[in-house]
Amino acid sequence: MAFKHTFAAAFALFLAICGGAISSARAEPFTIVGFGDSLMAGYGLGPGQGFTEKLQAALRAKGYDVTVANAGVSGDTTSGGLSRLDWSVPDGTQLVILELGANDMLRGVSPAIAEKNLDAMLAKLKQRKIALLLAGMRAAPNLGADYQNAFDAIFPRLAEKYGVPLYPFFLEGVAGQSVLQLEDGLHPSARGVDRIVEGILPSVEKTIATVRGNS
Repeated sequence: MAFKHTFAAAFALFLAICGGAISSARAEPFTIVGFGDSLMAGYGLGPGQGFTEKLQAALRAKGYDVTVANAGVSGDTTSGGLSRLDWSVPDGTQLVILELGANDMLRGVSPAIAEKNLDAMLAKLKQRKIALLLAGMRAAPNLGADYQNAFDAIFPRLAEKYGVPLYPFFLEGVAGQSVLQLEDGLHPSARGVDRIVEGILPSVEKTIATVRGNS
């Protein structure tokens, strides 16, 4: 009888430990990395005003237990992003919002080069089994129709190739709206970031649901 009591106590302890481990794992927040350039980094904005911080706040306000890390680097091109991708996206990341290409476009970098770099980044993240939300960019009209058409086609083509969700234009509702931009006419103001978060939030929520459904 003593053996049975000892065994029962040990088994109960085992279940408690396993249950605690499972609960602890479930309690870990969903991890998102915003990987991009100055639009992601929060150029010209104060603490709490950047995209990743406001996206995290918006998701938490809707009941999501998430952390959104800022892996944006001002001035970064797709070449720079590719070179730092591995160490900028830590193991355990569950979703990457990939936002790059604006600086390639502004510098007149060949769309073929930008696409090659973005393709390589998507392949690397897919290989690591990290979910993706691709944030598209659009070329300025003054670069000419040929460049504009070639550049704009990059993002839907890659989204289809890798089977990842696409938010077609990261600056949707902000580009060309001076009241939502900083004085440089390029970067979003704090109000502009609010507009970006409002626009992309449904896509982020849908992607989180997909990731959780597949886990």
